[in-house]
Amino acid sequence: MAGNLFIVTAPSGAGKTSLVRAALEADATVSLSISYTTRAMRPGEEDGVHYHFVDEDRFLRMLEDGDFLESAEVHGARYGTSHSQVRSILASGRDLILEIDWQGAAQVRGLYPGAIGVFILPPSIEELERRLHMRAQDSEAVIARRVAAAREEISHVGEFDYVIINDRFETAIHDLLAIMRAQRLRGEKQRRQHQELLRKFIA
Repeated sequence: MAGNLFIVTAPSGAGKTSLVRAALEADATVSLSISYTTRAMRPGEEDGVHYHFVDEDRFLRMLEDGDFLESAEVHGARYGTSHSQVRSILASGRDLILEIDWQGAAQVRGLYPGAIGVFILPPSIEELERRLHMRAQDSEAVIARRVAAAREEISHVGEFDYVIINDRFETAIHDLLAIMRAQRLRGEKQRRQHQELLRKFIA
């Protein structure tokens, strides 16, 4: 039985990466798709762990060869999700998280209409800006662009199945795990997974 495909989206600074990392630590049955990107590696990041870091030429070759399930340009850098990796993990029965932007989410839903979309919101634009400053990874100009882009990104929140307000981290991670667990307990999925048990009851 194929695994569940979860799409987790948020504006930069909303805490998406921290929430996904905590979910992976709390639930060993779910995997994370490692995206390809042309952006520069940040301090503490590792190639093949946080992203597959590639140059522009290689990314464009992969795009032309149809290697990406989805791709987008965000804040001047390109991002893409390996289609073969997604197919392989889902076919194995494992659940998979795609940590992608709203543009990529729309592309994925076209190919995987059963994907579950989760949008992470900050409690306010002011708090989002404060978190971006606290990260100390970007210049003032970059932060200003990210805050402006966040308004556009948030306008797509209605396209997602679930919305989590990341005000208190402990509550937000509990909400994300609850969504994942609820999806696994849906009637159709449980009926397929436990056909033999149900036959015994019916017989």
